[in-house]
Amino acid sequence: MRLILASASPRRCELLGQIGVSPDVVDPADCDETPRKGELPTCYAQRVSAEKAALVAARHPGALVLAGDTVVAAGRRILPKAETESDARQCLELLSGRRHRVLSAISLIDGDGKARHRLSVNIVTFKRLERVEIDAYIAAGEWRGKAGGYAIQGRAAGLIRAIQGSHSAIMGLPLYETRALLKAAGYPLD
Repeated sequence: MRLILASASPRRCELLGQIGVSPDVVDPADCDETPRKGELPTCYAQRVSAEKAALVAARHPGALVLAGDTVVAAGRRILPKAETESDARQCLELLSGRRHRVLSAISLIDGDGKARHRLSVNIVTFKRLERVEIDAYIAAGEWRGKAGGYAIQGRAAGLIRAIQGSHSAIMGLPLYETRALLKAAGYPLD
């Protein structure tokens, strides 16, 4: 049973390795990830995950295709994947001293075309960030391409007061839900 990971994220491959899974092929979906007007964060994460899976499944008939999308949401607002220092600074200033949600949606399409979906909803609380802390975090550069402008597995871990939920989901792939989907699809685990 071939497993295709529809993601360009090396972190998702690393996370899969934690549950003893190594994809046979990594084939990023490269789909439009622009939120639709008025789209809520939960709907957005689920839609993008499903679209990535469907796009890659069409290129690999008969294979299992796993896709995911992780969204940082402050209220109804979807925070961007930080591409510039300005993006990262705006995200960190917004998240400073407050709780936000990290939504990690996954989709698995089996060889028969049956789609299965799961959503992991997690709460992250940042300490009130001082300007010097934001400056130092931005200078370190690990915010690049990260939803909400931070990576929990890096320096940002020292700025986070609390999390509720799945650490792996906040990193980009909810392992409990992923394992359950793979097992339901008949993928050999353990």
